[in-house]
Amino acid sequence: MKTIVHSLLALAALTALSSGCSSRHETGALTPQNTTKFDAENREKFVLLDAGTQYSVTCSGLQETTLADGRLQVVARVRNRENRRVQVQINCEFKDALGFPIDSTPFQNLILTENATEAVSFSSANEKAKNYTLRVRQAR
Repeated sequence: MKTIVHSLLALAALTALSSGCSSRHETGALTPQNTTKFDAENREKFVLLDAGTQYSVTCSGLQETTLADGRLQVVARVRNRENRRVQVQINCEFKDALGFPIDSTPFQNLILTENATEAVSFSSANEKAKNYTLRVRQAR
């Protein structure tokens, strides 16, 4: 009986040692994982950057216009969903036809009174902008 117990303990220790020391290292080129996780800025035109704005703010409409000089103009109707005054910051990331950022506006403060909707306008710096993402975060 003692020899069986000793054999089992020795086998368990050997298994633990061999599995703890060995590791699987892949070599060569590897593909990225979770490429579609947390990439809303690549797919959406209006994104909320934190939980506070996700609870308090929404976009009730977007209007895109190409100006006479070829620049892209975006107007967003940003709505306060709460019955209290909310201060957020908003900016626009203009992108080319392939989705690469080419121009970014600075964050600007936006104060929304109780249940109010405000229009916010952004214009690209040049005619290369074909797409955009509006980003909203809590004011700091």
